[in-house]
This record gives sequence, structure tokens and C-alpha cells, in this order.
Amino acid sequence: MATITTPPATLQPCEHARGRALRSPQRAWRRRRCQAIIRAAATGSGRHLETTLASSAAGGEEGDVIRRLQNGPDVRGVALEGEKGRPVDLTPLAVEVIGENFGEWLRDKGEEEDQRQLRVSVGRDPRLSGSRLSAVLFAGLARAGCAVFDMGLATTPACFMSTILPRFDYDASIMMTASHLPYTRNGLKFFTKRGGLTSAEVEAICDRAAGKYVARKLGLGGGGGMPPVVMRVDLMSAYAQHLRDIIKERVAHPTHYDTPLKGFKVIVNAGNGCGGFFTWDVLEKLGADTTGSLHLEPDGTFPNHMPNPEDATAMSLTRGAVLAHGADLGVVFDTDVDRSGVVDDAGAAINGDRLIALISAIVLGEHPGTTVVTDARAGDGLTRFIEARGGRHCLYRVGYRNVIDKGVQLNADGVETHVMMETTGHGALKENHFLDDGAYMVVKIIIEMVRMRLAGLEGGVGSLIKDLEEPAESVLFRMDIVSEPKSAKQRGVQAVESFKKYIEEGKLNGWVLDDCGDCSVDQGCLVDNNDHPIDVDAYMYRARFHDESQKPLGWVHIRQSVHNPNIALNMQSCIPGGCKSMARSLFDGFLLTSGVNEFLDISQVQNFVE
Repeated sequence: MATITTPPATLQPCEHARGRALRSPQRAWRRRRCQAIIRAAATGSGRHLETTLASSAAGGEEGDVIRRLQNGPDVRGVALEGEKGRPVDLTPLAVEVIGENFGEWLRDKGEEEDQRQLRVSVGRDPRLSGSRLSAVLFAGLARAGCAVFDMGLATTPACFMSTILPRFDYDASIMMTASHLPYTRNGLKFFTKRGGLTSAEVEAICDRAAGKYVARKLGLGGGGGMPPVVMRVDLMSAYAQHLRDIIKERVAHPTHYDTPLKGFKVIVNAGNGCGGFFTWDVLEKLGADTTGSLHLEPDGTFPNHMPNPEDATAMSLTRGAVLAHGADLGVVFDTDVDRSGVVDDAGAAINGDRLIALISAIVLGEHPGTTVVTDARAGDGLTRFIEARGGRHCLYRVGYRNVIDKGVQLNADGVETHVMMETTGHGALKENHFLDDGAYMVVKIIIEMVRMRLAGLEGGVGSLIKDLEEPAESVLFRMDIVSEPKSAKQRGVQAVESFKKYIEEGKLNGWVLDDCGDCSVDQGCLVDNNDHPIDVDAYMYRARFHDESQKPLGWVHIRQSVHNPNIALNMQSCIPGGCKSMARSLFDGFLLTSGVNEFLDISQVQNFVE
């Protein structure tokens, strides 16, 4: 059976919901105001009363605590003490009300005639705060009338697949993770059967939850009640079997169908996140030798390195293991396995543009002429690589949800688009429900690796990208926003928009805004000219720079981060020294003269140019 019953989760009533006495005059005034609203709404239904109370309490800075937890299409915050200058804001109460409002949002989106109980699955990564926050998340979902299914340690892609796989078929799912961020953080990712929620949908959920949060802090609404009944399910075994079946069917090995990886050595570095299952439940069961694999056991403190395919330590350790054991492939997963990177048999790291090129080469062989959507930090060499193979390259806004949604939109508009990938390692394929699944990307690479050997081709998968042109230089700067948290987002918009204005007004010599190619997007990956434009979750522009002789040096991508209060500045140049020339022009001509240095810490750029 797909589910087994476990004893109900024991939940401690949240401190904020116990109706304790309010000590400050301001809080006492708020309590009296809410009591007046209760009396005024006393003739309404219970749900109407709760809605009235939540709506009335939503204003003010306390409600903004919840709104600031929104992180694009996700929720993220500090769940444990230990970060200097970052207090805990992803509290049990915050998680509970967000979970409750997700459940209500699902109910409101459903058909009126469908009165059945909604079924929601929940997974988590191994972070230390996961068990405690999962308990209150269960409670919030149950208060919204949802049946709750606990998957325990899981991966983000598996959470979505729990809405698809026949034995489960849940209405929605939540993954509790903060991806590659420090162990003190945690967060929530939301899925329905159509995929991940958009930034606008998560914003609406958080805005509604802000009202409940303030009301519950005042001791109004919510309360105790019976602990929710939670069903424990083993989803990961079914998901692993799903991946194994894909490999077996598509390789169709002529002599050992059930063990198509026999004779292959594959190293996995799970970084003590959730990716260890891929070693013993996928690779080894298909016959692979995984000797030398690294950090497979989940550990919420991530003692060796952050699970991140962009992490230099992770890639270096994996490279060493591949070379030491003569492996055919190395695999690096992030914490929740929605991203991945690989190392080829020669020890070359394949992540960023290289990973996009590898997947593009494989998919273009299957779907000639397809469009590949990436974020606008991808290099010009990648564009030439895709076009040389008959594909089209659509550069779009940074943000994995933006890239995936653009691919969905292009397909809906009749533009065949099979690949949607960010340079961070997030990658989705049309054939896999437009889901960013790091394990599925590795499955795709492994299938190609086996096919190459069966065809007698020399070289590993790295040989497929040997003609990829890479930039001479590439750098990233982070400029922290020095302001109150409540105004950080507005300051970020101000900085990015000032950059655009300076170029448009001719105040930055040699700079021109980049339209990023033929993808129905102009003005630097911000303005979407489609009939149904995708919501903007963060402001960003890309601009190209030419020196005094009109020689092109490279480009800069400036964007407002959705993860932290800072501005990210990516630079890429086709010539040595080009990034320093661009940084000098930007530092002297914009950062020092536009006034943004009054609220941005520009020291990283300054140190680079000096």
C-alpha cells in the first residue's frame, strides 16, 4: 500500500496562540481593536469571522514579517539562532499560518462542486529545524481542512512527483528546504499538479497569512484543538523506481536489460543533503559501482561543504574521487536535489554553461531545432554552441521559475521548447513535466553515457561539449543593501532602475542595454511583450560595454537578489582584463556618481578595481 498510518503528530500549542496577557499599551490597543471587530462580525459565520479578523490585522510592520519571508516563488527565512545580524524570522507560528493559508488557497482554487478533502504531501531536507517546523506545518494544513501525508526526508522533485505518480496522486505538496543556504535557514516550496507556484501566487498566500500571523500573536483566532492525524508514506522508493525504469527503458541494453549500468563507475557527492538515495536506490540497483562516493548520509549541519553544484569545494572533492577511482562520471547534488552538476571521466567539472551545453547537445539530438531557454547570465559562447547545432537560444530573466515559466509560455505559443535551464544548475525538460529535477538531469546524462559506449564512441560525455567557447573572464560581486529590512526591496529596485536610467540618458559612455536576443523580451530581460506577461519578481538588466575604440569587452548583468538584501553584479568578458575595465567604468561612472553608494556597500567592486 502507498500509505501506512502512524500515531498522530504531537504538537505543542504555539506560545503566541495561548492568549497570554499583552504587556505594552500598543498591543493592548490592538487587542481592543480586534475585539471590537469580533463583536461587529459576531453575526457572521466562523470562517467569515476568521477572514474579517485576519484582514483587519494584516497591516503594519508585524504583518510585514511574513511578507518578507517570500523569496520569489518560495518562502525562506532564518529558522535557527546563529547568524550574525539575522534574527530568527521563520518561526513555528509563521510556518503554521503560511501552511494554513496554502491549504485555504488550494480550497479556494478548487471546483465548488468538489467537496472532497484535499490531500497534501510534505517532505523535508535534513536541516535541524525540519522536524519542529514540519509539526506546525502539519497543523496549519489540517486547520485548513487538508489531509496531510508525511514523506519524511525527501527531495523537491519527488514532492512534485507525489502529485503525479499513480499510487499517490496528491492534490498538492510542500517541500521544506532552504536549498544551498546555511543550516540555520529553512523554507517552503509549493507544488500543485500543474507545477510550482508562481511568485505572485506565493505573494498572495503570504499576504493573507500576514493577517493571521498578527491576529494569532495577539492571542486571537487559532488555538489548540486536537493534534492533526498525519499519514506517513514512503514516496522516495516509488520515485527511485520511476527513475530506474526510465533508464532501463531508454537504454534497452541488449544483454542485461535490468542492470544497464553494469561495468560503469559513478561517484555521487550528496553533500550530506537528500541526494544519497540516488546512489543506493538508483545507481547500485542498476548495476553501477559507486565506490568512492562522498557524504551520502543526511546531516543537517552539512559538516563537509554546502551541497551545491556551484560550490568549488564540492566540485573539487568530486573531481578527486573520480580520478582516484577511475570513474566514468561524478555527480554533485544540491541539498534538495533540484539542481545538479557532473564531472566527466577526465575530471573536468561540468556545471554552469557547460551543463546547459551538455544537456542541449543531448536534447537537440532528439528534438532538432528546439529552443533552449536560459537565464541572461549565460555566455555568448553558449549561444553560438546551441545555434551551431541548429537550436535557438532564448535568454530570459534570472530565477529558475522565470526560466521554466518562459519555456511553458513559448510552448503554449507554438514555439517548441524542450530545455529550460539556469546557470546555477536548475534545469527542466518538457518531457519531465517542466520540473527542475537535478536527478532527472543526471539520468539524462547517464543514458547518453551508456548509449555512447554501446555505439563504440570514444570519450566520455565531456566530449560532447569540447567545442564550447568559454569567456576569458567571469566575476560576480555582491553589493549589500545598507538599510532597514522593510525598505531593502525598494532600495534594490532604485539601484537597478538607476543603472538603466544612467545608460538611457547617456551618462555611462560605452554602455548599451542588451535586448538579449530574439525571445519576445527587450529592455534587458525585464519587459515581457507577450500577451500574458510573466510577473516580475525582481528587477534586472543586462548591458554591453565597448571601449573608446568601440571594441566590445563584454557584458554586465545587474539584478536585485530575491534571496538576500543585496544587488548581484555579474561580469563576463571575452578578453583578459576586460572585467576590470568594465568594473572601473561602472565604479567611476555610476556607483560613485549616481548616489546608490549611499545605501549600497560597493567595497567589493572598489577592491577589485584598485
